[in-house]
Amino acid sequence: MLNLEEMHLISASRLRRDNLTGDRRQVVVVLVISALSLTFLNFGTTNPAWFVAMLEMLGAGGWAERARDAFERSDSAQLNRLLFWGGGQILAYTLLPVAAIKLILKDSIGNYGLRIKGTGSHGGTYAVLLALSVPFVVLASFTAAFQAKYPFYDLAPGEGLWPGMALWWVVYGLQFVALEFFFRGFMVHGLSKRFGYLSVFVMMVPYNMLHYSKPVAEALAAILGGVILGSLSLRSRSIWWGVGVHVGVAATMDVAALAHKGFLW
Repeated sequence: MLNLEEMHLISASRLRRDNLTGDRRQVVVVLVISALSLTFLNFGTTNPAWFVAMLEMLGAGGWAERARDAFERSDSAQLNRLLFWGGGQILAYTLLPVAAIKLILKDSIGNYGLRIKGTGSHGGTYAVLLALSVPFVVLASFTAAFQAKYPFYDLAPGEGLWPGMALWWVVYGLQFVALEFFFRGFMVHGLSKRFGYLSVFVMMVPYNMLHYSKPVAEALAAILGGVILGSLSLRSRSIWWGVGVHVGVAATMDVAALAHKGFLW
């Protein structure tokens, strides 16, 4: 017969083993879903040509031709392509992660960085981070590579900010919400049960790779930015201040680029 102490040790061992198995399962789910989401992001959901080709493959030739007109021949073709890109980004960053959280992990989405209550005390840290970032963005805006890349919406001579640029900025901002949820929410908080603080560095690698098509200074800054925003999200349990920083930096980049190109005066 086992005494009470031995039974307690056996129960504790089983509990640790069960928790370990659950943590490992969650790591597998989060990493596989992340890989699938980033694959769809790269090869499909943001590519208008892929969308047109898929419509043709499905036998929807008429819809394919309408889509081709919208993306290539319409007066608003540039805006249409950008809105498709933004919508695809949002879809890729949220659809599979949310489905995995609810259907596979059986968890609350709020546990993945969407908490609002109690996050007000962290605002000062993010404000300092934004204030430190702005001078570097302004300095980088004087380079040819920066001005060739930003803003994504290329205003025509004499074109105002409304409605094209304004509509694009709304979708662009929502895309940052989805991006922060994916990297600093789903990946960081989804992996933290197993890896703790190291989950930030696991997330940082694909986040850095996301910037390879951008100027090299921005790609290098993404390493530091990813670690800082990931660390703050882990500490505050929330992505929302990070969204604010990301949107603030992106807005500064666009405004600086527009200023250099003479669209603001």
